[in-house]
Amino acid sequence: MVSTRVVVLGAGFGGLELTSLLSTSVGDQVEVTLIDKSDSFVFGFSKLDVMFGKKSTEAARSYYRDIAKAGVRFVQETIVSIDPVERRTVTNGGTYDADVLVVALGADYDTRATPGLDEAGNEFYSVEGAERLRDVLPSFDSGHAIVGVTGPSFKCPPAPSEAAILLDEFLTARGTREAVDITLVIPFGSPIPPSPATSKALIATFAERGIRFVPQRRVMSLDGARKVAVLDDGTELPFDLFLGIPVHRVPGVVEASGLAVDGWVPVDPATLETRFPNVYAVGDVNSVGTPKAGVFAEGAARVVANHLIARIRGETGPGPYDGRGSCYIEFGDRKVGRVDVDFLTGPSPTGTFAEPSLMIAAEKDEFGASRRARWFGA
Repeated sequence: MVSTRVVVLGAGFGGLELTSLLSTSVGDQVEVTLIDKSDSFVFGFSKLDVMFGKKSTEAARSYYRDIAKAGVRFVQETIVSIDPVERRTVTNGGTYDADVLVVALGADYDTRATPGLDEAGNEFYSVEGAERLRDVLPSFDSGHAIVGVTGPSFKCPPAPSEAAILLDEFLTARGTREAVDITLVIPFGSPIPPSPATSKALIATFAERGIRFVPQRRVMSLDGARKVAVLDDGTELPFDLFLGIPVHRVPGVVEASGLAVDGWVPVDPATLETRFPNVYAVGDVNSVGTPKAGVFAEGAARVVANHLIARIRGETGPGPYDGRGSCYIEFGDRKVGRVDVDFLTGPSPTGTFAEPSLMIAAEKDEFGASRRARWFGA
């Protein structure tokens, strides 16, 4: 007998993990509606594979139509409004009322926030952006390339470093590396602030590969006529190819709902519940204090799912969200490193580095395969 109606907005890491756990544990007691405007899911790290021609877009997609979970219904619709008081969601296809509402809509990309980015640059964080660069990169064989962050926070903190390293590898394989200067611009003092060992390894790799590293700076605008990127301190860097990480913002429909405060959705750090009862926010959309990365959305979703499962079963709830997760980092030459980070259990964030290896590369492959099986399998 169905006892709880759960509506999940967004089918990324958080939404998929949440619905999978609810189905597995209490699938006969919940009615879960999973809503997303897209027809398929793509891992963030797969966009780099698409961008550098290592994988086709189709091979990177997992289709939501393949979800076969007890108690779960997927709906491909665009969300028009969210009422957190009534726990009501209106889409272009209908209205959905919930006993429990989970907002897992991630962060949107605002390329217009950086003047000149749309006209003179490229972004590689969306599938479409990665596809465009896949077609651009083969014809780029000389000049200045910049991998530049344009906002204060962004998804997957290692990704800009990975893009610079993989660009070096791509150009080296084509025999054009010596004709290209590569510069990486990020707003942090080090590539991975919680882990000095990881940052040291990345900085050493930049030095070995001749990648210029510009920390504690953001790209504020691109001047397409003069082909220069203007940083937040007024410095100008020449570019012939710009690979941008766009400004991230809360989705407009979330902002309009009144859920967001100071740009993102505040939550109880222990339970991920918003200030509205039985309304939760997991993943990139919230301001809990962890990075905007899929593994942290997944961990937060597990906490919310376990709270709901305990409530349905009349059991004691789980412990608080611990803000722990592991991120894989491409170092080139098919080797992958890993950083295990803890953001919430101690006085400050900490990270432990695992040296890049082929073994960790295989571990990363298994990470993706296991999620596909768990989220999309029967």
